[in-house]
Amino acid sequence: MTNRPPLDVRRLRQDFPLLAADPSLHYLDSAASSQTPVQVLEAMDNYYRHFRANVHRGMYRASETASVRFEEVRRKAADLIGAHEEEIVFTRGTTESLNVLAIALTRKLGPGDEVCLSALEHHANLVPWQMAAKVRGFALKVLPLDTEGRLDLEAARTLIGPRTKVVSVAHVSNVLGTIVPVQEVAALAHAQGALCVVDAAQSVGHLPIDVRRLEIDFLAFSGHKALGPTGTGVLWGRKSLLDGLEPVFYGGDMIQEVFWDRATWNETPWKFEAGTPDVGGIIGLGAACDYLRLVGVEVIRRHELELLAYALDKLRAVPGVKLLGPARAEERSGAISFSVAGVHPHDLATVLDTENVAIRAGHHCAMPLLRDLGLIEGTARASLHLYSVPEDIDALITGIAKAQKIFRV
Repeated sequence: MTNRPPLDVRRLRQDFPLLAADPSLHYLDSAASSQTPVQVLEAMDNYYRHFRANVHRGMYRASETASVRFEEVRRKAADLIGAHEEEIVFTRGTTESLNVLAIALTRKLGPGDEVCLSALEHHANLVPWQMAAKVRGFALKVLPLDTEGRLDLEAARTLIGPRTKVVSVAHVSNVLGTIVPVQEVAALAHAQGALCVVDAAQSVGHLPIDVRRLEIDFLAFSGHKALGPTGTGVLWGRKSLLDGLEPVFYGGDMIQEVFWDRATWNETPWKFEAGTPDVGGIIGLGAACDYLRLVGVEVIRRHELELLAYALDKLRAVPGVKLLGPARAEERSGAISFSVAGVHPHDLATVLDTENVAIRAGHHCAMPLLRDLGLIEGTARASLHLYSVPEDIDALITGIAKAQKIFRV
């Protein structure tokens, strides 16, 4: 994958204030939000201390500096995913990006048209399409999974048909950790004249991504899951497609001219960015992109694969633990969902907290998936990132044993 040396995780952990301040913390909730390195915090602080001003508006030094630094982030985000900077739209996160697409891409759809989603989807890549379907009258189809939680490509070939206009899928499941072969999904969509949208919230920063090589049409990710600040995100789309879409939000900076009875729009990507953006947050997002590229996403993937294999082996050895998702580490990313017989996921998370182990418990914003799997109470989920270490997994195993002892199972 890469000739770079392995991660010096012990040193890198010192870049993350929460982990540096409490070395005993075992943070295994990166699928919900990653930790943020000090380099990101310093970039944001530098903005607020030294050139805090609005962008694209002021004819004075601070505003011009802010505008330049803000626009530089388009290139940094583009470099991270193999895109062109004029295709980078700033949003508040994956959820907003997918809502924009669900509205913009379905404005001309109606009865007889179809949008396909996978059975893995987060609510953010389901509910916006549901609401659009109610308004426009098109049908939603769900692409099923196989017995290991992988996308069933044979079924997808049957369901993606001439009526399909959009196929929108997660790159990585936030519950099962499954890596979806989005290039193959895109090929199925394009063969029917449909567009392919990818929710990359769980893959950016974990997997090397090149949107051109994947041959997809749109991609969305969040800053807060990729070492950046909350409230920031990216919507990427092919320039020709973005140019053909109407904006969803209206107001300042996204316009070219406004009259009492009409308005014309700014160029792509600015026509999608109404109002004052989170300037400091976007500058922080740029620093997060710098950090990921400096470390190397290929190196991060190699580190996570080794730790993921270690975690899966350890969990499989615990009586009463049931793992979800593909058996092979190579087919998944760093989200590991599991159940412990006789222990409610919420109770398990509470016991683990007494061992300073932070995990997520519940439905993970994927209730239809868990309902289909018969897991009405949800699951426990441990999730990894570049700063995770084997001791985190060992502490997780110790905490599970403690919960089993408390609940006498």
